[in-house]
Amino acid sequence: MARIGAHGESGSPGNPVLITEAAESYDEQHRKRVRKYMMLMSFRIPALILAAIAYTTWGNPWICMAIIGASIPLPWMAVLIANDRPPRRKDEPSRYSRPAGPALEARAPSALSNQTIDG
Repeated sequence: MARIGAHGESGSPGNPVLITEAAESYDEQHRKRVRKYMMLMSFRIPALILAAIAYTTWGNPWICMAIIGASIPLPWMAVLIANDRPPRRKDEPSRYSRPAGPALEARAPSALSNQTIDG
Protein backbone atom coordinates (compact mmCIF):
# COMPACT_ATOMS: atom_id res chain seq x y z
CA MET A 1 0.00 0.00 0.00
CA ALA A 2 2.88 2.37 0.64
CA ARG A 3 5.19 3.56 -2.02
CA ILE A 4 8.87 4.05 -1.46
CA GLY A 5 10.59 6.66 -3.62
CA ALA A 6 13.91 8.41 -3.91
CA HIS A 7 13.18 10.84 -1.07
CA GLY A 8 13.35 8.34 1.76
CA GLU A 9 11.10 6.03 3.66
CA SER A 10 7.37 5.78 3.29
CA GLY A 11 5.36 8.16 5.47
CA SER A 12 7.85 11.01 5.36
CA PRO A 13 6.65 14.48 4.26
CA GLY A 14 8.24 14.00 0.83
CA ASN A 15 6.77 10.54 0.40
CA PRO A 16 3.31 10.20 2.05
CA VAL A 17 1.64 6.86 2.69
CA LEU A 18 -0.93 6.03 0.03
CA ILE A 19 -4.18 4.69 1.48
CA THR A 20 -6.74 3.86 -1.16
CA GLU A 21 -9.33 1.80 0.67
CA ALA A 22 -9.56 3.65 3.97
CA ALA A 23 -13.05 4.03 5.37
CA GLU A 24 -14.57 7.45 5.83
CA SER A 25 -13.92 9.02 9.19
CA TYR A 26 -16.75 9.09 11.71
CA ASP A 27 -16.83 12.88 11.51
CA GLU A 28 -17.37 12.74 7.74
CA GLN A 29 -20.09 10.09 8.16
CA HIS A 30 -21.76 12.25 10.82
CA ARG A 31 -21.68 15.32 8.54
CA LYS A 32 -23.32 13.34 5.74
CA ARG A 33 -26.02 12.02 8.07
CA VAL A 34 -26.75 15.51 9.41
CA ARG A 35 -27.00 16.79 5.83
CA LYS A 36 -29.49 14.03 4.94
CA TYR A 37 -31.56 14.77 8.04
CA MET A 38 -31.64 18.52 7.39
CA MET A 39 -32.57 17.99 3.75
CA LEU A 40 -35.46 15.69 4.62
CA MET A 41 -36.71 17.92 7.43
CA SER A 42 -36.51 21.00 5.22
CA PHE A 43 -39.49 19.63 3.26
CA ARG A 44 -41.79 19.73 6.29
CA ILE A 45 -42.20 23.50 6.75
CA PRO A 46 -42.82 24.14 3.02
CA ALA A 47 -45.38 21.30 3.06
CA LEU A 48 -47.27 22.98 5.90
CA ILE A 49 -47.13 26.34 4.11
CA LEU A 50 -48.30 24.65 0.89
CA ALA A 51 -51.20 23.09 2.82
CA ALA A 52 -52.24 26.52 4.11
CA ILE A 53 -52.01 28.01 0.61
CA ALA A 54 -54.01 25.12 -0.86
CA TYR A 55 -56.73 25.55 1.75
CA THR A 56 -57.05 29.30 1.18
CA THR A 57 -56.92 28.89 -2.60
CA TRP A 58 -59.39 26.03 -3.12
CA GLY A 59 -61.15 25.92 0.25
CA ASN A 60 -60.99 22.14 0.15
CA PRO A 61 -59.86 20.67 3.49
CA TRP A 62 -59.12 17.26 1.91
CA ILE A 63 -56.24 18.60 -0.18
CA CYS A 64 -54.87 20.34 2.91
CA MET A 65 -55.17 17.16 5.00
CA ALA A 66 -53.49 15.08 2.28
CA ILE A 67 -50.49 17.41 2.23
CA ILE A 68 -50.29 17.47 6.03
CA GLY A 69 -50.73 13.68 6.14
CA ALA A 70 -47.82 13.25 3.74
CA SER A 71 -45.64 15.46 5.97
CA ILE A 72 -46.41 13.60 9.22
CA PRO A 73 -43.99 10.66 8.70
CA LEU A 74 -41.15 12.94 7.53
CA PRO A 75 -39.45 13.29 10.96
CA TRP A 76 -39.59 9.53 11.55
CA MET A 77 -38.21 8.79 8.08
CA ALA A 78 -35.52 11.47 8.47
CA VAL A 79 -34.28 9.95 11.73
CA LEU A 80 -34.23 6.42 10.31
CA ILE A 81 -32.40 7.46 7.16
CA ALA A 82 -29.93 9.69 8.99
CA ASN A 83 -29.07 7.04 11.59
CA ASP A 84 -28.36 4.40 8.95
CA ARG A 85 -24.69 3.49 8.69
CA PRO A 86 -22.92 3.18 5.37
CA PRO A 87 -23.35 -0.21 3.72
CA ARG A 88 -21.02 -2.92 4.91
CA ARG A 89 -18.17 -3.77 2.57
CA LYS A 90 -17.91 -7.34 1.35
CA ASP A 91 -14.48 -7.77 2.87
CA GLU A 92 -15.63 -6.49 6.29
CA PRO A 93 -15.84 -9.45 8.70
CA SER A 94 -19.04 -10.47 10.40
CA ARG A 95 -18.87 -10.02 14.17
CA TYR A 96 -21.36 -12.72 15.13
CA SER A 97 -19.96 -16.13 15.97
CA ARG A 98 -22.23 -19.05 16.69
CA PRO A 99 -21.55 -21.17 19.74
CA ALA A 100 -19.93 -24.48 18.93
CA GLY A 101 -22.26 -27.46 18.67
CA PRO A 102 -20.33 -29.89 20.91
CA ALA A 103 -20.14 -27.33 23.72
CA LEU A 104 -23.92 -27.25 23.90
CA GLU A 105 -24.06 -31.04 24.06
CA ALA A 106 -21.34 -31.26 26.73
CA ARG A 107 -23.97 -31.24 29.47
CA ALA A 108 -25.17 -34.60 30.63
CA PRO A 109 -28.39 -35.17 28.68
CA SER A 110 -29.33 -38.22 30.78
CA ALA A 111 -29.39 -36.17 33.99
CA LEU A 112 -31.72 -33.62 32.44
CA SER A 113 -34.11 -36.16 30.92
CA ASN A 114 -34.61 -38.06 34.20
CA GLN A 115 -35.97 -35.11 36.14
CA THR A 116 -39.70 -35.07 36.83
CA ILE A 117 -41.64 -31.98 37.76
CA ASP A 118 -44.76 -32.53 39.84
CA GLY A 119 -47.38 -29.86 39.62
